[in-house]
Amino acid sequence: MPRGTARAPRTGVRAGVDLVVLVGALGFAVGPLVPAFGLRALAPVVVGGLVLGTGVAALGAWRGWSALSVVAVVVVGYFLAGGALVARGTTVGGFIPTVRTLDALATGAATSWKQVLTLQPPLGATGTLLAAPYLLALVGAAAATATTLRVRTPARAALAALVPGVGLVGAIVLGTRQAVFPVVAGLTLTLVLLTWAAWRARTLRPRRLVALVVLAGLAVAGGVLAEPMVTGATARYVVRDELVPPFDPRDYPSPLSAFRKFVKQDDATLLTVTGLPVGARLRLATLDQFDGVVWNVAGDGSAEGSGEFRRVGATIPTDVRGATARLEITVGALTGVWLPTVGQATAVTFADDAVAGDLRFNDATGGAVLTRGLTSGLSYTLDAVVPPVPDDATIGGAGAAQVTLPALSGMPDAVDAKAADVARNAGTPVQIARSLQKALAEGGYFSDGLTEAGDFPSVSGHGADRVAVLLGSGLMVGDGEQYASAMALMARQMGLPARVVLGFVPTDEQRKSAAVTVTAGDVEAWVEIAFSGYGWVPFDPTPPRTQTPQQDSSTTAADPQPQVVQPPPAPPEPVAAPNDDTEQPQAQDSKKPVASVSVWRQVAVVAGVASVPLAVVAGPAILIVALKRRRRRRRRRDSDVVARVAGGWDELLDVARDLRSPAPDLATRSESARVLAGSFAGAAVTGSRAASSVLTLAADADATVFGPGLPSDAQAAAYWRRVEVAATAMRGTVPWARRFRSRVSLASLRHSRHERRLDRCRSDRAAPKPVPRPAPTPARRQRDHQKGPTS
Repeated sequence: MPRGTARAPRTGVRAGVDLVVLVGALGFAVGPLVPAFGLRALAPVVVGGLVLGTGVAALGAWRGWSALSVVAVVVVGYFLAGGALVARGTTVGGFIPTVRTLDALATGAATSWKQVLTLQPPLGATGTLLAAPYLLALVGAAAATATTLRVRTPARAALAALVPGVGLVGAIVLGTRQAVFPVVAGLTLTLVLLTWAAWRARTLRPRRLVALVVLAGLAVAGGVLAEPMVTGATARYVVRDELVPPFDPRDYPSPLSAFRKFVKQDDATLLTVTGLPVGARLRLATLDQFDGVVWNVAGDGSAEGSGEFRRVGATIPTDVRGATARLEITVGALTGVWLPTVGQATAVTFADDAVAGDLRFNDATGGAVLTRGLTSGLSYTLDAVVPPVPDDATIGGAGAAQVTLPALSGMPDAVDAKAADVARNAGTPVQIARSLQKALAEGGYFSDGLTEAGDFPSVSGHGADRVAVLLGSGLMVGDGEQYASAMALMARQMGLPARVVLGFVPTDEQRKSAAVTVTAGDVEAWVEIAFSGYGWVPFDPTPPRTQTPQQDSSTTAADPQPQVVQPPPAPPEPVAAPNDDTEQPQAQDSKKPVASVSVWRQVAVVAGVASVPLAVVAGPAILIVALKRRRRRRRRRDSDVVARVAGGWDELLDVARDLRSPAPDLATRSESARVLAGSFAGAAVTGSRAASSVLTLAADADATVFGPGLPSDAQAAAYWRRVEVAATAMRGTVPWARRFRSRVSLASLRHSRHERRLDRCRSDRAAPKPVPRPAPTPARRQRDHQKGPTS
């Protein structure tokens, strides 16, 4: 084709094959986004982006548009079609864009990426979050189509196969811990794209296809065999956990330690709730981690049953079954970060949209927090599922659920002894739980310990020492804080998954009004135990408020008092609730090195997993480079100086073979030099230098091999340095992709092996054959005998 003539775009059946393979692979590559958005919300956006991007790029190639024109049309198409696909709520009739549509799409193009990574899946069609997969499909399809249809060189057009790979990486980055058929997806994309790239570059050979299948099989086998040893039970590493780390409840005091503080406020209005279902409880915090000092909220992903606090989208998925309810909640005097919920929330909507970004929800425990803190007047709507509470007969012989909770530490001995004594006659798990609950609720006494109100003395707190005093004394006295802690510890000791819940339980009188006013006096702590098939079931171990110790006997009240008021490490007088957590930061400090070690271990595991496919893919290339280096070292260090110089020339010929510019096999050095000089002389930058160097090196090699005398070691070393300079100049005459392929090319290695076989054949033909000696005649034998042996 004459220089300056525009080459027509690729058309016909071959172009159709290109588009089907690339667009199909790109659609397959965004599969990891399905768990993040849901198939119903994601499919129309991805299909629309693929069709629009492919159509614009194909039209631009057919009409001969410039690259800038294609980009401009893609941008216009993004805004025109984006209203119907991404921001449907801002359009007229569902598809006609408005000014709001253009503003939402422009904002979504810049902010949706971060929002996708910082919200809890599934995201659905919330806001403009779908702008991220829409752009991924639109730009990817346009780039792949334009590359394969417009690029002239087949080898460069084959680079369009990289676009689905980039799309796959982007989808994985935006995805979740749930992998979508990772082995099948990776293997399919690798085989299809590499095969198409070889076909598009016109280098497809049957043996290469076989080698690709074998290599893919080795990669899959290596990954399957090495995965259990490398990763073990390690959770999948995802970017969203590192970009915005999950909310860590350990940064805040234990909510249960504030129990006595609520009691002292008594009549303060904390919440106003509309639509509270009959019998429903308001959950403030779920605590499942005990360190000997306090019960605290784990919620950092360290245990499966604890879950973790993360940002959520417009809806919160749940598999809990029960009655649905919609509650309107207005915050009064309640402070802190813990947001009251009911049952299992399915959506939380704030009257102020700016507050929604600070919401964190734990779907494993049903707890929620507002990182900015609760303020008076804050209003939100809570959609929830309230599961029914089964009775003991319904649970029957159901076993304890297989729930992983954080390990307990600092458990007092009194817990084990009391639990074994109380549950000795119980059979099923629910009977064990009920026996523990009745032993505390019926055998204990209630007291908030407010001496100014005339209550029986009772120290606040729920740590190991306070529980030991409660269970070890002859008179159990306390409130919900102590009894819930004691029952949860005993249940865990008996092998039942148990946790403590802090919340509010309005009275029947309060529930009669449409808007329930929740006061500080409604605070309560209870225990939840998980049973197979029934989930978490609440138990109330706290005695009725009317069940108080007898005050008329001074001996009765005096006997337990020293044990209650003066536990070993407790102060001699009641301590305010916030001070009960003074030891908690020490427990956190001791865990920081462990967390640091865990982070580095996670980094090492990720690096190990990533190195397996890299080693499989890069292994052959590394082996080829190593073999060439070994060959070059042997030639350069040959004991024969003449062979050392001749090996330098052979090295130059091998470089030319790997660059696909070989010299004739039967040509002399001068003839080979002229051929190579003609091959490289046309290059603009280093061609003339490479040509002159090759001619000079060939003449010097002939002079060394056929001339008189032997060269010195210094002359041989200087010759090799010139060889390296010439090889660099030769590589500089070709594009970077061809230079890279020459480094891993097998052409020179195969030629060297072929030459060795020919040399052996030549030596076998040229070797002199032994001449058979004729048998001696009788006269010769007699003559030899008369002469005797020779000296």
